[in-house]
Amino acid sequence: MGLAELVGVERNESGITVVAGKLAARFGERFQTGEAIRRQHAHTTSYIPSQLPDGVFFAASEADVQEAVELCAMHRVPIVPFGTGTSLEGQVNAPGGGISVDLSRMNRVVAVHAEDLDCTIEPGVTREDLNAYLRDTGLFFPIDPGANASLGGMASTRASGTNAVRYGTMRDNVISLRAVMPDGRVVQTARRARKSSAGYDLTRLLIGAEGTLGIITELTLKLYGIPQAISGGVCQFPSIEAACQTVIATIQMGIPVARIELINALGMRSINAYSKLDYGESPCLFIEFHGSESGVAEQAQSFGEIADEFGGGPFQWTNVAEDRAKLWKARHNAYWAGMALRPGASALITDVCVPISRLAECITETENDIAANGLIAPIVGHVGDGNFHVQVMIDTEDRGEVERAEAFVGRLNMRAIGMDGTCTGEHGVGQGKSGYLVHELGSGIDYMRTIKAALDPHNIMNPGKILPRAHS
Repeated sequence: MGLAELVGVERNESGITVVAGKLAARFGERFQTGEAIRRQHAHTTSYIPSQLPDGVFFAASEADVQEAVELCAMHRVPIVPFGTGTSLEGQVNAPGGGISVDLSRMNRVVAVHAEDLDCTIEPGVTREDLNAYLRDTGLFFPIDPGANASLGGMASTRASGTNAVRYGTMRDNVISLRAVMPDGRVVQTARRARKSSAGYDLTRLLIGAEGTLGIITELTLKLYGIPQAISGGVCQFPSIEAACQTVIATIQMGIPVARIELINALGMRSINAYSKLDYGESPCLFIEFHGSESGVAEQAQSFGEIADEFGGGPFQWTNVAEDRAKLWKARHNAYWAGMALRPGASALITDVCVPISRLAECITETENDIAANGLIAPIVGHVGDGNFHVQVMIDTEDRGEVERAEAFVGRLNMRAIGMDGTCTGEHGVGQGKSGYLVHELGSGIDYMRTIKAALDPHNIMNPGKILPRAHS
């Protein structure tokens, strides 16, 4: 799907003018219309062109969000929630203009219930800020998508990351939430109980909805005890197949890995150069184990033995915090390392997820596709759950190259769907992936449209996202 097929949204000029005037009069400096700040709030870390809102409202409370939504609903003006702007598929763009609601000032930790292993926060709290706040409690929140994203945004895009193989995704770690719905009413989706059979699961309806059904204003999250000991390291392999078979065997053996990340040969070359490391330029697994001192040592030894069976190794592991921090900093800097492969280029970043039994096949076919089309595109992956990312380096001024890259992404999405996988494991749909949902979900799209129309009949909540263009 090319950019020309992005879902369009008709502008409501008169409504936007009225809403902007009323927000300015009511909130003063907390409503901004300068081009620089509007451009910042349409910023996307992918190559999708920015589409600016007409104004940015800095909400400081749930009541503020309610007031803005009620005003936009009255005048049928689009409203786009904004956390930190780290989404990758154009989720914060405003194709029909309207109002960006910036939630960064809603950044309070409301309560920590250490005995219940949960906390309640406002949506603008970032994952790093939450873990800094929790440090003295002996607890932590494990979901780590790499970027220091806001937790409201992470819930809205159903984020996961490097720890998902052990701790799950945002879907698994949000107990309940509060949200302002398109008519301005506030809904609390559940209480703090760890399980419930009470009615429809509204919590998970809103998680991953990318602001198209409501704006999250409060979250109650699961917390975990900080592990007594952590070990981790790097293991090289002769091939993608050998690395993936090691992952499968490790999981089947019940070894409780916390993180298990694959980097292909090109990815390792870029990481070595950028982070000044000296690992071999062959596929590698970055692994981490959480538990007791004896437990993590035993897990590392068992993993090393499995890797050896598939021709990998030696497994270089450590329990020294500084060494592990250096390793994972290099992994988290993989984006910047990839950018350095082609200075001046832009990155088209995409992800898919397949059953792990098909992972090696999918990555190998993808590498062949990259080579056949002359693209520069390192691969990294959260392979414990079959998810991998491709960073395609492109010259956005070269239309032919952009089309070649878009065609590659289309084949990758369809390849994953054809292997009973998904076109996005964690980046979300936004604008960039909407055209593939019908292939993945079929008539499920019709029911999504029905839900959207029932909750947001005037299509004001982040319009032009997720749902593909309806064809008559």
